[in-house]
Amino acid sequence: MKLPRPLPLSLVLSALLAGPAQAQSLVELYESARSFDASYQSARAQYDANVARAEQARAGLLPTVNASAGVNRALNDYTRPAGTTTFNTLAQSAGVNATQPLYRPANVATYEQGKKQVELAQAQLSTAEQDLIVRVSQAYFDVLGAQDTLAFVQAQKTAVAEQLAAAKRNFEVGTSTITDTREAQARYDLVLAQEIAAENDLRVKKLALDQLVGKASTEPRPLATPVALPPLQPNDVSVWTRQSEEAHPAIRQARLGLDVAQLETRKAQAGHKPTLDVTAGYNVGRNPNGVVTAPGVSLRTEVASVGVNFNLPLFAGFATQNRVKETLALEDKARADLDAAQRGVAQATRSAFFGVQSGIGQVRALEAAEASSQSALDANKLGYQVGVRINIDVLNSQSQLYQTKRDLAKARYDVLVGGLRLRQASGTLTPDDLQPVNALLAK
Repeated sequence: MKLPRPLPLSLVLSALLAGPAQAQSLVELYESARSFDASYQSARAQYDANVARAEQARAGLLPTVNASAGVNRALNDYTRPAGTTTFNTLAQSAGVNATQPLYRPANVATYEQGKKQVELAQAQLSTAEQDLIVRVSQAYFDVLGAQDTLAFVQAQKTAVAEQLAAAKRNFEVGTSTITDTREAQARYDLVLAQEIAAENDLRVKKLALDQLVGKASTEPRPLATPVALPPLQPNDVSVWTRQSEEAHPAIRQARLGLDVAQLETRKAQAGHKPTLDVTAGYNVGRNPNGVVTAPGVSLRTEVASVGVNFNLPLFAGFATQNRVKETLALEDKARADLDAAQRGVAQATRSAFFGVQSGIGQVRALEAAEASSQSALDANKLGYQVGVRINIDVLNSQSQLYQTKRDLAKARYDVLVGGLRLRQASGTLTPDDLQPVNALLAK
């Protein structure tokens, strides 16, 4: 089989790694996902619903006003010694009545709970927003990583093809054995299989990004070269942990949950307390046909009233006492949930910090390994030409170099996403944190 003349390695890498003209930045795709992603839109709708539900609690402190009207017709039969008399009566009524709570401690606690619910809804929305940032960033760099893998596999295929062609020429002139040709052919076939897998992986990663941001055929911008990753600031795990204790949405939600539980206890204890309301009303009644005691005589009544209603609970079958016990137990549960949230967030923050720190060290090591692998490949090629190295040495050096390149590219992406995950773990991640990452992309 005659192999096509391979392109130079530099041309292959530049063509495969160069960003397309209409490539999108990370910030652009995040903004698209913000208006399209179903999970985030669901969280926003839930936030609006929670705010509206919290406003409902204010109603317990405000007056209620009701208007009423009615018409009633009755057929009356009266039996007397002189005979039976039948006549119709018509009753018409209309009125307006209002009630204003003066002292209702349970309603006050419910109103305070409503305000806490608004803060809780904000924390939940913040969690959804941070999750969206990380999901978009991960999908973005997954595509770039898959593109790099495909590019390196294709570059390796080109290099192996060159080595296979050289082995065939050497065999034809008698300077090498058939073993070199077969080794190169086996490596070439293996790289072809890797290329098919890399193409499919890239296709899947692009589909995932498209679905997340609501755009077809997205093309993320690659990192600008040379790649200079930003340092980890602040480079102190205790600082990140302290930030998480105050800012993390999960801790804020747990703390607000404890506040709501304490207010629920106040509501339950209010079951023993009296209530006081002021009432006012104006009602009009009219009987144009009279009433039973005065048939045929048109009557009209108007009643205006103002009063105060006082209610003191005396005994409710121990329901109030047991409700207080229940809320106190739920209060203890909320405290335990807060402790668990604080410990979990602190652990996640430390893990994310050391993950980024380790990733930065790994990038430095892989950069050194890339240079060493290139030197080893050059030395093996020269040794093969002068006869002190065999073909398999060159092929192994090529595999090591391109594997190192793939590992280095992935490590860089992991560091960038890891930095965002660290901010998410500490609860400080905002859309503005995408700007420094966006600045590292090619223009």
